[in-house]
Amino acid sequence: MEHVEFNKDLIEFLNSSPTPWHAVSTMKSRLDAAGFEQLDERDDWSLDRNRGYYVIRNGSSIVAFRTGNKDVSTSGIRMVGAHTDSPCLKVKPNPELRRKGYFQLGVEVYGGVLLNPWFDRDLSLAGRVTLLDEAGEVQDVLVDFRKPVAFIPSLAIHLDREANSNRSINAQTDLPPVLMQVPEDDTTSFADLLSQQVAAESGIKARKVLGYELSFYDAQQAEFVGLRNEFVASARMDNLLSCYIGLQSLIHTSGDEAALLVCNDHEEVGSMSAEGAQGPFLTAVLDRWCGAGKARAIAHSMMISADNAHGVHPNYLDRHDENHGPILNQGPVIKVNHNQRYATNSRSAALYRHISDELSLPHQTFVVRSDMGCGSTIGPLTAGNLGVTTLDIGVPQFGMHSIRELIGAEDGFTLFRVLAEFMQREKVF
Repeated sequence: MEHVEFNKDLIEFLNSSPTPWHAVSTMKSRLDAAGFEQLDERDDWSLDRNRGYYVIRNGSSIVAFRTGNKDVSTSGIRMVGAHTDSPCLKVKPNPELRRKGYFQLGVEVYGGVLLNPWFDRDLSLAGRVTLLDEAGEVQDVLVDFRKPVAFIPSLAIHLDREANSNRSINAQTDLPPVLMQVPEDDTTSFADLLSQQVAAESGIKARKVLGYELSFYDAQQAEFVGLRNEFVASARMDNLLSCYIGLQSLIHTSGDEAALLVCNDHEEVGSMSAEGAQGPFLTAVLDRWCGAGKARAIAHSMMISADNAHGVHPNYLDRHDENHGPILNQGPVIKVNHNQRYATNSRSAALYRHISDELSLPHQTFVVRSDMGCGSTIGPLTAGNLGVTTLDIGVPQFGMHSIRELIGAEDGFTLFRVLAEFMQREKVF
């Protein structure tokens, strides 16, 4: 696989994954096609060597693993972690707003959203709907309107002369998207609209919509960008890019060594949930896989937490440490923070550099400016929960937490090659 083919498939993955539930569904389909077997946490497990398995929790988080052909307590596990969620605007439970004949929906800001780019974009809507079907059963259904169904119009500069110098955004009053025009006596409910969409997509007739978790998203598809196609632009690049890279690495590894991919939900809001990195999901899977040998297995293991990094912006060079400004298309970025916002240490960084050098592939290092705060990842949380040696790394990007983000077309493929080698490495530590 070359990087152009890799990126074309990445674009397909991004376009089919507008929400964490859709991302996990897409990963499930690809794992099924690769011969992995789904496990249910409610059942007893009987795991064989040289097999691939996966477990889904809440429909939005997934752990997939290969058991390898050795005793995991002495061979260890080569782990990769990422997250399925992205900053976005989520529909409120009672969202209907009717103003001057316009039908709008109230939204809640999820995560650290860069809000300005959400204005004047074609928006669609997707997520999970929980409903009572005609048989009286409660079930979850995925929905994706696919086409542009909403718009958040900017206020014209004629009505706000200071818009270019002093415009702030009120998340409560400025963000409700416009979906349609309705008569003054309209009584349309959002639940009615959802029922219609569910029936159109899946043929399921809902007696009642009981709940939903829905997000607006940019309807513009992922695409190559640049005069020489040296970039890829998309929504949700943070962090579906890492989910895709980890998935491809696990599927394409030899399977001789024990390897695992975890993609958690809720990283953008702190990871404290049943399916988040601060929750028990990964630990529960490892307990059932490794049994009494878990502590020994962890001591032989390593986790690579893959989450995108801040590429140095050519218009804002002063926002980076002068010796640690990652450049797009010059390799994945080893992320270092001695205050443990990243879990990288010299040992974990050395292993990545060693593999990368063996493959003659580039790598970079990022340290935040000493006078600026540092973001974090699932790396420190997973390291703290498991006690596993961990590396934080990521592909450099522009526009992090924007509605549309940009990466270099070569960096994702480079990280894939290193992670695929890591997952089949005979000895880690």
